[in-house]
Amino acid sequence: MKIQDITVRKIFDSRGEPTIEISLKAGNRWFFASVPSGKSRGSREAKVFSFAEVVRALARIRQVILKKDFSSIRALDSALIRLDGTAKKSRLGGNLMLGISVAFARARAAAENKEVWQILRKEFFPGDSKTKVPRIFANVINGGAHADNNLDIQEYMVVARGASVRARVENLIDFYSRLGAVLKKKNSGRGVPVGDEGGYSLDFKNNFEPILVLENLIRTRGLTNNFSLALDAAATGFFARGSYIFGGKKLTSARLAGEYAHYFEKSRILFSIEDPFAERDAAGFSLTRKKMPRVWIVGDDLTVTNSSEIKKHAERKTINAVIIKPNQIGTVSEAADAILAANQYGLKTIISHRSGETEDAFIIHLAKASGADGVKIGAPTRERMAKYNELIRLYPVRS
Repeated sequence: MKIQDITVRKIFDSRGEPTIEISLKAGNRWFFASVPSGKSRGSREAKVFSFAEVVRALARIRQVILKKDFSSIRALDSALIRLDGTAKKSRLGGNLMLGISVAFARARAAAENKEVWQILRKEFFPGDSKTKVPRIFANVINGGAHADNNLDIQEYMVVARGASVRARVENLIDFYSRLGAVLKKKNSGRGVPVGDEGGYSLDFKNNFEPILVLENLIRTRGLTNNFSLALDAAATGFFARGSYIFGGKKLTSARLAGEYAHYFEKSRILFSIEDPFAERDAAGFSLTRKKMPRVWIVGDDLTVTNSSEIKKHAERKTINAVIIKPNQIGTVSEAADAILAANQYGLKTIISHRSGETEDAFIIHLAKASGADGVKIGAPTRERMAKYNELIRLYPVRS
């Protein structure tokens, strides 16, 4: 398939910050992709270019790839990776490369009259003939870098499972509304602000209180068979000068691991924690993995959707689950390689959005193509609903 033209325009993400939309012409049709951006980023993520940098880099890319024939998504991605020549996409920008890669995936799907997930499965996951319905990780209380409150933990998530996807989404929407009413009452009848991902944001007595609030509401609504809880600590955000500042105390990795273990002992429906330690503290991850062998210990900033990092930490038994964010690595092919690496070592995979989102729902297609264990798409509100709606469309049957 020949790429006839590529253009870019500046758009704005869910935080009102600038990002990009790629338009790619192939087969006399235009295909589009918009790229999200994270606020809480791992230091080894692909570089995000400004719009001015993107315009300059695109001029270079156009000279190399326009009018050339690419037989697959990987063929195009490999050409982009060679042209960039750096580990962090420092010459072309990970956001620009990903936009081109996703738009081309859509062009490939259209050429074969298939859904995007079908073309992804055919090229990258040909052995996965069965469709696994993923758990939905919904961030309903925000803290850390995503909110203006006193919580150190960045995300408190309700995780929906069982029933049909439509029923899960309906349950999440209802739960989110009822949680707002509970928190409004807690806030003396005042409206409750929301954070970057639509989760509620207000001060709590301590980092554990949101878990109690969520668990109580789940039990009150009779949802214990359908809902569980997960955390994203994003611990790099409260790590400074060799210690973790958590709950107003300065903690070592061992003491923080003890805090987490206490949380999981007190809550029977809490089952997963993402980035419990800073991105360079692999020993902390390993310690928690040993302390809580049945808990999902999820790597994000630790692994940055990089297949080599995923393999390394899987072999060291640092983690047993991993976040996949295509814009951390910069191409569709490399994101698929990260999933394949996780699958090779039996790690759970969670395909994730970013805090600064667009209405692009590509990650839902990646989740279906790869048979992901989970999708993490924020609170069921505002711009995040585009991904919830695509989830309902792509998974019309009961799990």
